[in-house]
Amino acid sequence: MIVIGLLRFLGLLNAAVWFGASFFFIFIADPAVTGSDAMRELLGVKNFPYFSMAVGQIVGARFFGLFLVCALLAMLHMGGEWLYFGKYPRRFWLLLIFGLFLGGLGQTYGLQPRLKALLLSQHGPNTRPEQRELALRSFRVWRTLSTGLNVLLLGGLGIYLWRVANPPDEMRFVGASNLQGKFRS
Repeated sequence: MIVIGLLRFLGLLNAAVWFGASFFFIFIADPAVTGSDAMRELLGVKNFPYFSMAVGQIVGARFFGLFLVCALLAMLHMGGEWLYFGKYPRRFWLLLIFGLFLGGLGQTYGLQPRLKALLLSQHGPNTRPEQRELALRSFRVWRTLSTGLNVLLLGGLGIYLWRVANPPDEMRFVGASNLQGKFRS
């Protein structure tokens, strides 16, 4: 009984931290760093576009590192439930956690490096004006894609958090009293 409670508590704690960090990054930290008037005033009009996005990418790198750690912990939690309860997890939950993990990998190693390269290309000292404009347009498209993926991942995290907060009451061992009459000859 203690193991079940501890396992569920750790799973819920991981899911809550994962969801909370994602919500905070998507709706509070990233907009405050990359698009707020306070940041524009702090950095000045000349420095704002580059430095605000560069700071946003530093914060984003930390966030996506945490995102991947939480995804790995969720996979370990699912494996721990499987081993303890002796029942293979449902395919939907496996696909959800694996999809969240893949989304985090895609952001960390796909979209974020692309955004960083476009930002450097956009504000590089040797960049021609037509290259700057092309990098700016491309950056906006990739940034919109990244934000959309973040919101989609947050929705999946909400579903995962609900699942961990409302687990099915599965017993590891089924007593013989539940099988009365089923195997009579």
